[in-house]
Amino acid sequence: MDATAAAYIGAGLASLGMLGAAIGVGIIFGNFLSGAMRNPSAAPGQFGNLIFGFAVTEALGIFSFLIAILLLFVVPK
Repeated sequence: MDATAAAYIGAGLASLGMLGAAIGVGIIFGNFLSGAMRNPSAAPGQFGNLIFGFAVTEALGIFSFLIAILLLFVVPK
């Protein structure tokens, strides 16, 4: 296998991290909404945790996107 094919395969595998981030964000917001509907008075207290979880999950997705871009355009072929 040549280096170009390996870089494309690696970029494709790194892109799966973005799928994981999308699923994670959906789970985070779905669980927050479920909890907020059960106990509306506690929802404002958990909003900071929601934003922190969203930021960490999105950061991991952006990191996997960065790795995919680096594999496609920076790795010498």
